Amino acid sequence: MSRKEAVGLIEAIGLATAIEAADAAVKSANVRLLGYEACRGDGMSTIKVVGDIGAVKAAVEAATAACAKGRGCFTSIVIARPSEDIEKLIYNSQTVGYTLPEEPEAEVAIQEKREETEEE
Repeated sequence: MSRKEAVGLIEAIGLATAIEAADAAVKSANVRLLGYEACRGDGMSTIKVVGDIGAVKAAVEAATAACAKGRGCFTSIVIARPSEDIEKLIYNSQTVGYTLPEEPEAEVAIQEKREETEEE
């Protein structure tokens, strides 16, 4: 599962601030909103955007500026091409709004189970 897209992470303080930051990010540049992940403690949420490096940098800057209208931005970062080793930290089931791709083997097993129950 190799991705060549850059990833932008914005850690906003407060959900309303995070939503405003996500809105600013996707409106300011050609990026896709991957979703947000609720952090433990201090009411922080991490916004995740993906796209080409220039667009992600612009989106993160816009989102950081938008955070200033709310409770603020704790930190932000742009990763140009994330290593395959850390992709599971970015693309995971904890990200609200992101759906993990189904494993082909799992889909086959589900279909086989359906067929077995239909035969009975």
